[in-house]
Amino acid sequence: MFIGVLLVITWLILLLRYPAKALPVSVAAAIGLGLVATWVIWMDNREVKQLARLELRITYAPEHCPADRPLKLTMNNGNDVPLTELRWRVAAYAPGDTVNLADNQYTAPRYRGPGELQAGANWEDCLPLPPLRPGYRPQTLEFRAERLQGSFSD
Repeated sequence: MFIGVLLVITWLILLLRYPAKALPVSVAAAIGLGLVATWVIWMDNREVKQLARLELRITYAPEHCPADRPLKLTMNNGNDVPLTELRWRVAAYAPGDTVNLADNQYTAPRYRGPGELQAGANWEDCLPLPPLRPGYRPQTLEFRAERLQGSFSD
């Protein structure tokens, strides 16, 4: 932080002392930073829209999955480009409630997607149950994928 303040003060001194030389460089730097910021914002918005087009359903299904992985995940890639990587956390909610009952600590399972999933393709898998707060049974809860992070190929 101190170095950043020092650089800004130095830049202001140069701009006041040598405006003819410092102003064109400053304008060029500001335009360059503006272009980079615009590109980063555009890429971030594009990724958010692509992640929103993924359809993920998580249900407690011990009759369809192994005992150590009782959550059934069904995913559909509703994008027009392949999904290359996906990570998320599983949240658990009592019906009609907004409090996440999954105890997501460092020991909680890490959830990852199928690798490459083509546009319009489906994927199913069984997932381990996240640690739940004491007193809650998984069969009474609704499970959701949250904090999605992913990338798509273009």
